[in-house]
Amino acid sequence: MSTFANLPPILHPKEEDIQMMLSAGVHTGTRNSDASMVEYIWRRRNDGVHILNISKTWEKMILAARVIVAIENPEDVIAISARPYGMRAVLKFAHYTGSQSIAGRFTPGTFTNQITKQFREPRLLIVTDPRTDSQAVREASYVNVPVIAFCDSDSPLQYVDVAIPSNNKGKYSIGLLYWLLAREVLRLRGTVSRATDWDVPVDLFFHRDVEELKKNEEEQAAKMEDAAQQAAAAAAAAAQGPAGVFDQDPMVVSGGGADGTGAPVGVDPSTLVGDAPTDQQAQQASGFEAGGTAAAAAAGGGGGDPAYGTSWEGDQAAAGSEW
Repeated sequence: MSTFANLPPILHPKEEDIQMMLSAGVHTGTRNSDASMVEYIWRRRNDGVHILNISKTWEKMILAARVIVAIENPEDVIAISARPYGMRAVLKFAHYTGSQSIAGRFTPGTFTNQITKQFREPRLLIVTDPRTDSQAVREASYVNVPVIAFCDSDSPLQYVDVAIPSNNKGKYSIGLLYWLLAREVLRLRGTVSRATDWDVPVDLFFHRDVEELKKNEEEQAAKMEDAAQQAAAAAAAAAQGPAGVFDQDPMVVSGGGADGTGAPVGVDPSTLVGDAPTDQQAQQASGFEAGGTAAAAAAGGGGGDPAYGTSWEGDQAAAGSEW
């Protein structure tokens, strides 16, 4: 902690704070650098990206928090962000610190033109990027309003009073910076104790893309629908229950009998092919022929039923018996 010798021990950062800043990429700059930002640059990587001095970032963060606390009325502080990644962070910062916010496009004349409905007279201005919010910084210089700005390695420092060297282009970096600044302001005011962690998660300050939220909602809805369909199918299967022993034909074997033809067990498959046998075929199979009965009818000499060719008298004569 020798790098924070300019700060009292109570204001030194914890190890968790430094890890969060490194993981969010607060120290990562750009390939370009401004002449006024040279003193805040630690070194340059082989790929040309400048690395900011994170110890100076923390020192300027504490200085900015002390400036904000010095304003008696919190509503006289305005946080501005025209960059989409900083809109949510600005709104959350204003909500927890009691200040005002302007998220989105800055209307020219807000600080100088008294006729406009959005005219404001702040005592302190906080901007996310002095290049993107250049109109607000310029108008603040006209009305003698001090400016606190998160400055990258290529940010201009004209009309900026307190420059916080940091990565002002990443959504995680911007959200974490506003979260740390709001926490430090509340700690200096005595609202939040330094002995305990702040109960507000840093995720609330991060930018959320609408398309990503819709995509996540659609994926969750699809998963829930699939789970509901699987549950309904399982319930239907449980309601039907397993197949009974007598539900199938005991005489038919699935997939074919012993010969693989699918016929009932003990039945000749050849008898199942073709039409049903006629009366003549049935008589021949039983040993009776129509010719024998016709001869017997002729020998008896009696009339009979022409359909059968015989009569009761002919049958008696043929049999040689008396009634």
